[in-house]
Amino acid sequence: MILQKLKKLFTSKEEPVKVNAKKKSSGSTVAKKKTHTKSLRKGELGEYKIEIQLDQLPKDCRYLSDLLIENPKSKTGYSQVDHVVISPYCIFVIETKNYQGEIKGTKDSRHWYVNKKFKMYNPLYQNYGHQKALEQLAEPAPKIPYISMISFTMRCRFNIDPELRKIGSDQLIVYDTELSEFITRKMLRLKAQNQPTIDEAMIKQMYETFKEANIIDPKIRKLHTEKIKTDTTAKTSSSTCSTCGKTVSDKVKNYCLANTKRFNGKIYCFEHQKTT
Repeated sequence: MILQKLKKLFTSKEEPVKVNAKKKSSGSTVAKKKTHTKSLRKGELGEYKIEIQLDQLPKDCRYLSDLLIENPKSKTGYSQVDHVVISPYCIFVIETKNYQGEIKGTKDSRHWYVNKKFKMYNPLYQNYGHQKALEQLAEPAPKIPYISMISFTMRCRFNIDPELRKIGSDQLIVYDTELSEFITRKMLRLKAQNQPTIDEAMIKQMYETFKEANIIDPKIRKLHTEKIKTDTTAKTSSSTCSTCGKTVSDKVKNYCLANTKRFNGKIYCFEHQKTT
């Protein structure tokens, strides 16, 4: 399965850029198309890396990705869970981040910082909301431990509470390349502590419950995304997109400025990030 995914990723053919014989395409247009393709390929590779990690988990684990479930306590009315792993000892709720540079923060601080300058909402707080939404779906299942995991790319370096890297914690900060390792180690730790196990039937039941609760309607998903954008724009500074001049939120600004190699210190809206 892993080899097939990698083969598909690196052997997929890109559509050739058509050049009109009478009117040649400008060099900038071709460059933008190539950059856009590269950006998409980079995003796809990131997704494959996580899937490859999760595919390495023991056979008695089951996982789901990109869940959109109802959450009355959320401002949008929904929670979007990147990944959830149901194991015989606990449930792992995984939030993935795509920053680069130094990640600094404590488990109790409201905001964390990227490269000592740009704020992001504490991802542990964010993931706690996802966890509570999943817990409501799982009721009245037996009391099951939930482990919050925040996965960053190897382009980051951590300046965080040391305990968030220790396997004994129920809140873990990891690199994407060590995701399966930390999950396996955590299960072994719980097993050694004689944590009551979840039988195969219950794992299957919870898997089906989460799967059925997942909202796949594209209109609802789009509305959820738009509500997030509206909420963040309400808190925005006067920052605007370098390409179109559209006002962007602090979250978008911080993301662009945190990824200096990709955006060269400039700020772009969601649409123009794809072509930059």
